Amino acid sequence: MKNPYRWLIYSGGMAVLALGITLNTKTGLGVSPIISVAYSVSQIFSLNFGDMTFLLYILFVAVQLALRDKGERAATLLQIVVSLIFSRLLNLCDALLPYDSGSHSLFANLLLLAAAIILTGLGIAMTINMRLFPNPGDGIVQAIADKIGKDQGMTKNIFDIGCVCATAAVGLCFGGKIIGIGIGTIAAMIGVGRAVALFNHFFQDKMLAAAGMAAERKV
Repeated sequence: MKNPYRWLIYSGGMAVLALGITLNTKTGLGVSPIISVAYSVSQIFSLNFGDMTFLLYILFVAVQLALRDKGERAATLLQIVVSLIFSRLLNLCDALLPYDSGSHSLFANLLLLAAAIILTGLGIAMTINMRLFPNPGDGIVQAIADKIGKDQGMTKNIFDIGCVCATAAVGLCFGGKIIGIGIGTIAAMIGVGRAVALFNHFFQDKMLAAAGMAAERKV
């Protein structure tokens, strides 16, 4: 049985990640690229954001099943469970945080955006470092990178750009304007990766040691 602290850190990371993404949407400055399509659809058609994120993640899992070897497909399917739990966490955070960006100054919204980026980076670091079940948004990037033989960082940047373009197209076609894309989207594209690197620099060894994974760290 895996070290219980490994599951605790992973679960905490899921909660922190959901909080970070929710705060990003609350700023009114643009949402994280990876879930921007789900956000724009939810806004245009008055649908539940968590439910739309779940459907988007199901699509990500389906793409991974097509890209990965047969031996990896069973583990990939488990991401559906992760998607369901994560989408419920998004709904919970949204319900518990009734923040109205229009009632606050730009400075306050920018501070919230900074907090959102930091929390998102922390959540990603906690979940990825535990090497259990990746969030489908991270899983699809890894699957594409493995398939095309490219660096994951570069693949992530290209994938984010694709998500932003798809979001812009959905907004213009069905809402008559671009929805969910703004300075917060660009800040997330740049800042989240830096936040992950920062947390890993200072805390990765401690996290891995607490989870009983110190010997598993990759150089």
